[in-house]
Amino acid sequence: MTQSQAPACRVTQAALQNLLQQLDWQKQQQLIPVVVQNYHSAKVLMLGYMNQEALQASVDKGLVTFYSRSKQRLWTKGETSGNHLQLVSIAMDCDNDALLVQAVPVGPTCHKGTESCWDGEVHPFIHQLQSLIHGRKHADPATSYTASLFARGTKRISQKVGEEGLETALAAATHDKPELVNEASDLLYHLLVLLEDQELSLADINANLALRHQQAEK
Repeated sequence: MTQSQAPACRVTQAALQNLLQQLDWQKQQQLIPVVVQNYHSAKVLMLGYMNQEALQASVDKGLVTFYSRSKQRLWTKGETSGNHLQLVSIAMDCDNDALLVQAVPVGPTCHKGTESCWDGEVHPFIHQLQSLIHGRKHADPATSYTASLFARGTKRISQKVGEEGLETALAAATHDKPELVNEASDLLYHLLVLLEDQELSLADINANLALRHQQAEK
């Protein structure tokens, strides 16, 4: 699974000043809890805290920066490991006392070497499936259907996408909802295989859809 380039930080200086002014800094002794979410998959990655200087530094650097309560200083995620969080957006909650940061992780986020600081699957299964498909790319074709598709090449994978697309359309045309769910699942699976075959991922599709949306709103 490839990682597409992180989109440019969407937090303008004007938006930053608005956050600095509206956040309730007094409520928690000048520290605001920050939930960090993977921009591409929406998976929750970690929780940290920011003071005003950390929030400013995050936008200025384009890298998520916290205030470390243990070190009593600003701390840019990945400053020693290189596993940065590339800042994309920041949103304030309804009480003005917490932030949701969307970022693109470079490497694992947790200090234990895992993608997230939370155990278990707390993100949509389709992203887990994408990772599973990536792991089967060079597996033994005799033991894995996914590996057998890769072994047969791009032409066969493309044919399967076409076949599943047609079957999905037919299920919809006959108003067979259970079959539509089954065929749409097959279509998405084979599309993920095709993307992996071409060294692309859902992140690339997500970024392209977001770009189209932005252009349509102009």
